[in-house]
Amino acid sequence: MTTSFKTLLNTDIQSTRTKLHEAIPITGTILSGTYTLPAAPPAATSEENIKNYTHGLFQSVYDYPYLSSSANHILDLTVGYSTGSDMSASNSIQNSQKLQMYNQMAQVLVGYDTSGNIRPFDEDGDLGSGTKLQSAYFLNFARLLSKDEIQKGTFYMDLSVSPSGATAGGSAPGAVTTNVVRVYDASGSTSWKVNSPVGEYNILYATASTSHTLKNQIVPVGLIYYQAGIVVLSSSIFQIHASGGILSDKIGDGTTINKVILTPNATAGGGYGVTGSFQSSSISGACNAFRSRVQNLYFANTTELNSTIYFCRANASEFNYSSNPTYVTASKIRVKEARSDEPITYMTSVGLYGANNELLAVAKLSEPLKKTPANEFTLRVRLDY
Repeated sequence: MTTSFKTLLNTDIQSTRTKLHEAIPITGTILSGTYTLPAAPPAATSEENIKNYTHGLFQSVYDYPYLSSSANHILDLTVGYSTGSDMSASNSIQNSQKLQMYNQMAQVLVGYDTSGNIRPFDEDGDLGSGTKLQSAYFLNFARLLSKDEIQKGTFYMDLSVSPSGATAGGSAPGAVTTNVVRVYDASGSTSWKVNSPVGEYNILYATASTSHTLKNQIVPVGLIYYQAGIVVLSSSIFQIHASGGILSDKIGDGTTINKVILTPNATAGGGYGVTGSFQSSSISGACNAFRSRVQNLYFANTTELNSTIYFCRANASEFNYSSNPTYVTASKIRVKEARSDEPITYMTSVGLYGANNELLAVAKLSEPLKKTPANEFTLRVRLDY
């Protein structure tokens, strides 16, 4: 306890910013396959960790059955396309909802042009006359995982672009593990774009270990918004180059193909490609097909820790006495054996006071420090927020 105060000078107060990072690996089996249970025929399934809503606009993915108290929300997944997309048609299932989802995401992430129209997603991020992402999958990561932002340059996702998947022939949805393409944040650690209403973002690129899988190696396929924690992935990742996509027409064993089957359908030549999946499936159905294609997903998050550091200096002639009543007995200082002995105190805590001498914070020392006129201390007190 003390009744003496020492004013902190401007040079005694410093502010710092620290960024903490945490690795977030998500396996494809969490997104599809781990919690799959057989349900009513024909070959339908229910996944305990996937929550579908009555509005049908998106589905939520959890790391555990979502009805469990142990479940953690991982991400929300949805699909959408613009009015300029060839997928938009009056007879498409949930056509208006898919248009609404695209417009909502574009409105938030891209904003409006000078005429007040919602800008479409731009492949190169320049918002000019370049190639637009007219149809896309949207992955909105939970704040529990992304924290303040996704760390730049760390995101990647492995997707199977196998021509026929485990869903072909009407079987239950399951993971597809062949012909893998990696979508990654190629230049996020060195450069990024800032012309978005929600902060910094960058272009995602696709590459494959086998050159015949992609028509061209290292091609743009989407966007990642760091602070928003949202990934926009173009549907072209599952399209053949002749149909406007990025894939070679010879995937796997070299057989020429015209589509990658995402949704099974006996009347559609074995199943729907990405265009048919977007048009003939509900939003949840298109999301189910996408989830079964994910092999791995990884990024590191960022937590920004702001700190104010106070350098509390006890000079040689300061804080050598205490006003604590136990400091004296019979009007004599307890720690002095002779009148000629130096005064001694033991510092155990530091109090930070406001302008009106009101106590605002207390910092405790790990052990008492012996203070005499023969020594001095500088105590570093940090407040994090």
